Order: sequence, then C-alpha cells, then structure tokens
Amino acid sequence: MHTTGSRPRLVVSADGRGVVSHAGSRLLADLADATGLTGALTDALRRLRPRYRDLLEWMRCHGELTAVGIEGTGAYGAELARVLAASGTTVIDVDRPDRKTRRMKGKSDPIDAYAAATAVLSGRATGTPKSRDGVVEAVRVLRVARRSAVKARTQAMNQIRNLLVAAPAMLREQAAGLDRSVLIRALARLRPGDDLSRPLAATRASLRRLARRHQALDEEIAELDTEIGPLVKQAAPALLELFGVGPETAGQLLASAGDNPERMRSESAFAHLAGVAPIPASSGRTTEAATEPPTTPCTPPSSPACASTNAPAPTSNAAPRKD
Repeated sequence: MHTTGSRPRLVVSADGRGVVSHAGSRLLADLADATGLTGALTDALRRLRPRYRDLLEWMRCHGELTAVGIEGTGAYGAELARVLAASGTTVIDVDRPDRKTRRMKGKSDPIDAYAAATAVLSGRATGTPKSRDGVVEAVRVLRVARRSAVKARTQAMNQIRNLLVAAPAMLREQAAGLDRSVLIRALARLRPGDDLSRPLAATRASLRRLARRHQALDEEIAELDTEIGPLVKQAAPALLELFGVGPETAGQLLASAGDNPERMRSESAFAHLAGVAPIPASSGRTTEAATEPPTTPCTPPSSPACASTNAPAPTSNAAPRKD
C-alpha cells in the first residue's frame, strides 16, 4: 500500500498480483483524477484484480472514459493497452518522466501514475502506441530470435578465430587459408581423442563444439529466414520491390512502423522515430544549418528547383579566422 504526497487521501495498492503493478496503478490513478474517486480505489483494485476487462467495465460504470495514459505499452503495459484499444478506448503512450522530474518528485508507482495522467490531461502526451496485433508484430518477434541467433553465431566465429591464434602450429596450419564455410566443416570433423588433459586435444574439442554450434545456428537462421520472408511479403510486397531492400531491411522498417503506421502523421514523424531527422546543432557563435530533405525527387539535375535543392548550404556563419 502506498500513499502519495500530492494526493494524501489516495491509497494505491500496487503489489503486482493482479493487473501489472505499474500499468494497473497508472490506469487507476488516471481514472481517479478524472472522476474524483479516492477512497474506493484500493477496494476496487482488490475486487477487480484478476482481469483487465473487469477493470475496464468498472471504469466505465463511473462515467465516460475518454482516454487512458499508459507508460510502457511495449513492455509490461502491452496487454493492458491491447485490451483497452480493442474495446474502443483511446490509449495514449506516455513516456517515462525525465531525470529532473524523478529527482525532484521521487519515483514510485503512484507518482508515475499521476505523471502519466497529467501528461495526458495537459496534452503533452499524444502518441498512439503500436497495436501489436497483426502480421508486423509476428515479423518483429521472429526477428528477435533471428537477431540473437546471428549475434551468437558471430560470437562463436570470433571465439574460433581467437582459439586458432594461440593454437598449436599443427592446428593453425590445417586452418590456414580456408574460408569460413570450409573452415567450419573441417573443424566440425575434428577428433580430439579421449585424453583432454593435453592442450592440443582440449583445443580440438573446443573448436569442434564451437564449429558445430556455428552449424546449428546457421540452420536456425535459415529456418527463420524462410518464416520471416513470406510474412514480410504479405505485409509490404511493394517494399520488397525497391532496389536494395530485402526481407531483413524491410522487416526492420515494418517493425519500426508497427501494425498501425497511420499513427505517424507524416514522413517527418517517421524520421524523428528513426533518429534521422535534421535538427539544429548550434553552439556559441557557430550556427549549423538544419535543412529538411526535399519532399519530391528532382529528375532534371539542371532545373532551378534542383539547383536550389542540391546546392550546398552554408554550414557555419562563424567569424573568419585571423592568422
């Protein structure tokens, strides 16, 4: 049981045994702020602990529910956000408070709940969370497994090369000049022998295990590619027709956009999401130019529009250097 400094009468139970503690207390604090409910909050949480849908019905019976702010819609609050969105409730994705706010006001579940509710009511939080209910979500979760498999395969290959650097000359000579695929097959066929107390035998045993692990990961990645490819083609067939865009690149773009790309209102919004939007970078007497890329491609390079677009812009108006 927790009380808050800003609302000493409000008591919130966030023990994590019913709805997710962070998302549940955040949702209920939003409701309490909007409807004036205070003392009944803990009792309601205790009665409605098992199901999100029961919680939603309980909120609606106290008045019109316009919006719910949830922090962590891609983690602990994902299922709660899905249930609310499926019911037609407007769900707002709320960022966690910045460090200055946490340092000044503290950090707890009720404080986070009030911060989320305030962000929604004030209009600071306006983002729509990913719906996570379609083929794009399937692509994303499969890519998680593929990414970890690729990372483990790279790690195994690095360990093989490191072992070969310090291996006895006999092993180094056998592996010299072999490309990766041939090297992996050769190492997977090594016979270390029974006496692993000898460094040569132990090195052979270690290399064989790493090579067979590399082979197993190759098979796993190939299986994942055969599963991801058709899903990407189903979600965005036109994207795969672009030059240089394969299932991996397209899958990353789809995962970034989500199943509801309409939540991004413009190309600039997607650029900010991807971290490639131009922003000012001025300091002191130096002013860096921040120009948006052209919205339409220029076909004739000599046209006036292209000349104005492609001309190099000045990047600094600093005072000239004096020798």
